[in-house]
Amino acid sequence: MTKLTHRLAGSLETLARTLRRYGRDDGKVLVLGGVRSGKSRHAERLVAHHPHLVYVAPGLPPSADDPEWAARVEAHRARRPHHWTTVETTDLATVLRSATSPMLIDCLGTWLSRVLDEVGAWTAKPGWEQRLDDRLEDFLAAWSQARVPVVAVSNEVGSGVVPATVSGRLFRDVLGALNNRVSAESDRVSLIVAGRALDLP
Repeated sequence: MTKLTHRLAGSLETLARTLRRYGRDDGKVLVLGGVRSGKSRHAERLVAHHPHLVYVAPGLPPSADDPEWAARVEAHRARRPHHWTTVETTDLATVLRSATSPMLIDCLGTWLSRVLDEVGAWTAKPGWEQRLDDRLEDFLAAWSQARVPVVAVSNEVGSGVVPATVSGRLFRDVLGALNNRVSAESDRVSLIVAGRALDLP
């Protein structure tokens, strides 16, 4: 191969990497960040160009018993364009496998909290560990096989103090491990700090 051909091949590969990183079709993207870091807004900007989008909300629905959570949910709903379709479910694997439009999942942290409740982790019901593993592996398999552009938002955990409760430490450890697995199967990963996005290599 000549030097010119070598340089041309290198330039084309650089261009291809740039297009994959900043192109409109982003494949699978994981957006991480702490509380109030701006991670949801960043994820929404990433998918704003899609004419049709499925917004998956796997967290608890709003309730009069928790007005603070209801206000958070309403703030998220108010930002969504009218042409987005909202799906409220904890069955992320099925939604991913049946998807025909680009998708935004916000967020894996609230999803995991509900899954831990559903499998009986908080009350240590017999067999909860296996049920949790099955749910996580099912989601991870669906994520790795996704055939539509999909952005998932998740909480970055473990940078603060060690949680004082067993349940807090369980949530932190499981979500940290989940983030690692999702990251390994993603085309791009961004960390949001104080509203600024850092693209992770």
